[in-house]
Amino acid sequence: MRSILILGTVLCSLISPALAEQGDWLVRLRGIVVAPTGDAGPVLPAFPTGSVSVEDAIVPELDFTYFLTDNIGAELILATSPHDISGEGALSGLGEIADAMALPPTLTLQYHFLPNARLRPYVGVGVNWTIFYDDDAKTSLINALGPTTVNLENSVGVAFQAGVDYQLSDRYFLNADIKYIDIDTTAVLNTGGAINTVDVDLDPIVAGIGVGMRF
Repeated sequence: MRSILILGTVLCSLISPALAEQGDWLVRLRGIVVAPTGDAGPVLPAFPTGSVSVEDAIVPELDFTYFLTDNIGAELILATSPHDISGEGALSGLGEIADAMALPPTLTLQYHFLPNARLRPYVGVGVNWTIFYDDDAKTSLINALGPTTVNLENSVGVAFQAGVDYQLSDRYFLNADIKYIDIDTTAVLNTGGAINTVDVDLDPIVAGIGVGMRF
């Protein structure tokens, strides 16, 4: 009997009146880690045995979710992250050779499994458009090659998402979320008209935790 009472108490704590339903807006603020998982090709044509790597970044992220039905939501994810780019292979002795900012607005369509529960898992899939800006060559690259500009091409790709909201009150909740984003770019190095290119698959895992509010 005691086990039944304990189980009933746990279930009651997880189930509450509809906490996210059609027409609601959820706003979340997360701290995220953007961790590239892909790799890069050679720097061609000048450095066929040289390549690059892209460093992780930790930044805030803001997102907005609108519930089209009680179970289906559309989420717009907004963040921007700085990334250092280092030489590898034949370029490893240069250390950091460039940096860039990535602005990857991402729109996902989510399915929320338990909209009436206090603990509400969801999955999503969508599209990402990554805009690179403030991409610059570092002093080490300029000293090695001469005056050089760096330009990263923008990217469009798919995004996958999974997460969970935990309701604290009628309006406030905690959130944990993880995404995989397909981001592929080509970095163009221009040294006095001499062009080198390197294909870079960033494909980051974006993991974050934060808080949210329902409107």
